[in-house]
Amino acid sequence: MKNFIKKYYLILLGLILLILLGLSYYVYQRNQFPKDFYVDLDIPNINVYDEVNFQDLIEDSNATFANLKLDTSKTGELNAKVKFTYKNRDYDYSFNYMVTDTVAPKIFGSGSKSVNVNYDKELCDLITYADNYDRYLDCQIEGDYDLAKVGNYKIKYIITDDFENEATHNLTLNVVEPKSNNDSSTSPKTNLLFAEAQEKYQTAELEMGIDVSKWQGDIDFNQVKEAGVTFVMMRIGIRSEIGKEINIDSYFLENIKKAQEANLKIGVYLYSKAMNEKEAQEEAKWIIKTLDGAKLDLPICFDWENWSNWNSYHLNFYDLNNMAKTFIKTVEEAGYQGMLYSSKFYLENFWFDQDFANIWLAHYTNKTSYSDYDMWQFSNIGKIAGINGDVDFDVLKKNVNFN
Repeated sequence: MKNFIKKYYLILLGLILLILLGLSYYVYQRNQFPKDFYVDLDIPNINVYDEVNFQDLIEDSNATFANLKLDTSKTGELNAKVKFTYKNRDYDYSFNYMVTDTVAPKIFGSGSKSVNVNYDKELCDLITYADNYDRYLDCQIEGDYDLAKVGNYKIKYIITDDFENEATHNLTLNVVEPKSNNDSSTSPKTNLLFAEAQEKYQTAELEMGIDVSKWQGDIDFNQVKEAGVTFVMMRIGIRSEIGKEINIDSYFLENIKKAQEANLKIGVYLYSKAMNEKEAQEEAKWIIKTLDGAKLDLPICFDWENWSNWNSYHLNFYDLNNMAKTFIKTVEEAGYQGMLYSSKFYLENFWFDQDFANIWLAHYTNKTSYSDYDMWQFSNIGKIAGINGDVDFDVLKKNVNFN
């Protein structure tokens, strides 16, 4: 009996060795190109974040290759592996390619800025600058100026990324005496009445709505509906400080209950201060948990407006857009519709707006030149029955289906 078991194990061991040898030979064969194999690649200068498929690089070959999307998310010399078939046998092919950055940073700012005498803040922050790839940009200022002396000074900003791509901006720096507290040049505001807004903005294609938060206080949504409102976007929460916890809007639960009772269409937004994709996803999951299965008629909106301190955040354009995409993907995986909120300027300069299916535009004007919106916030000084104080007015395209 013992001899039988021993013989059995020897046979089993022999079979295992044969299988291992076969696998080793297969792997060896995959990496030993046939003598008559050839491939001619045309590898151009690839810029970071370019979309490049391996098939597009093949000039000539006598093999059939599987398609491969090259990684262009970082710069430098990278390696790619692709599978190919030649004479009914599969092989692995490896090649190197170089990714560079030839795109200059962008500078945003007016041609003139005023500061008080003895201004002690960073002059580079008088303008906003950003890059497609680099997060830490070098800011240099050319020109003579004296912050201790009133005057007008011609200066030049030079913003450079790690690849020495450069952008410049000319600015007149006005050093002025501080205004006294009694000086007031602010014109009194004129509220836009809802009836006037209807006349200006409501059409056969556009319906009227509002967006609200705790700042509107107690709202009579029945009066709001009687005035002509069909939908409401409401703030569900806010991350008050970068890196801090997310808090529910103190009026959200009351607002959503009353708006539902008034049979208004409802969507929600979160005032985000996310600094990366992880935090954006955290915000989206927080909303999903807070809604606890509640149905919405309109999307969950990503509202990121931290522009005043942009330079200090060290984000590139892709960082910003990927945060919004992560947020929207997360809410959509939970069965909701996602949306991006932003003003016209930032949609055209910071966001890759063509990548977002649903956009809520902020543009306070009689007629906007930005057409690719689903919802448009056209006023922040609206006045309507049922709300004490100012409220934002919006229109929604009737042909948009958020289901």
